[in-house]
Amino acid sequence: MSKHNKNIPTNSMADDFSQGISIDKIYINSFNENKDEHFHEATQSHRDEGHTFHIVEEGTVLIEIDFKKYTITAPTIVYMHPNQVHRILNFTNTTVCSLSIKNENLNPEYIKLLEEIAPTEPLPLTTEIHIDLSTTFSLCLHFSKQKSNRMHHLILKDSCNTLVALIISLFLSQAKCSNKQSRDEFITKSFKNNLEENYASVKRPADYATRLNISTHYLNQSVKKTTGLPVSQHIQDRIILEAKRLLHHTDKSVKEIAVLLGYEDYSYFSRLFSKATGMSALSFRSKRHG
Repeated sequence: MSKHNKNIPTNSMADDFSQGISIDKIYINSFNENKDEHFHEATQSHRDEGHTFHIVEEGTVLIEIDFKKYTITAPTIVYMHPNQVHRILNFTNTTVCSLSIKNENLNPEYIKLLEEIAPTEPLPLTTEIHIDLSTTFSLCLHFSKQKSNRMHHLILKDSCNTLVALIISLFLSQAKCSNKQSRDEFITKSFKNNLEENYASVKRPADYATRLNISTHYLNQSVKKTTGLPVSQHIQDRIILEAKRLLHHTDKSVKEIAVLLGYEDYSYFSRLFSKATGMSALSFRSKRHG
């Protein structure tokens, strides 16, 4: 990470990528020997501009996503939401099929589903499913190179949406989602979507209940039944995650972070962080230099 960083770095798509779609198949042999600029960016904590999907086809990758480390062994699919902060820590003899796609190129229904499943852990693939994804990805990659075709972008967008749909279906199956979703699950998903959009400004469970047109008791009952945690804990966890991101990946002061997260009372925010993490905000920040 750069020493003077007021915002979490975001890796933008290069100009030569097709209007918000970046797709490539990457072969990497040695972590220490690779000097490629894009590889260096991937090893630094960052967000990506679009929704990012990595099909690890060969090798092993050690990756950190929002302070959680995952050892990924092929074949595995990894999905990262644009809000998530991540970096590559290590790998061995790796082949990765990568797709990054912006919202404007995604089917609106797929965006809703991605918002529902995020954040999600890397998902190991069966041989049959791996073949299906690899075949579809190869077709997308093939279309990405046909830039002289007047229908290039539309064909690429539609084929990539097919790939994304396949990937979404895998995560939904793994989560055992179905059209027969219970009322509690529906309420919990609606609450989580609201929380993601409003965590910096809306802090009270009652306010989220009002937004969903239900009682606070019913909201808390539904969320706790589905997740095992009360609404207040979800609110606090989301705030603390964003605080950790900003403390670790930027040089904003603790007071600036408190204000960004909706706390004018800096001392209250400091106490909240310490109680939730067991250490002060400054102690957590100092860990990045350790």
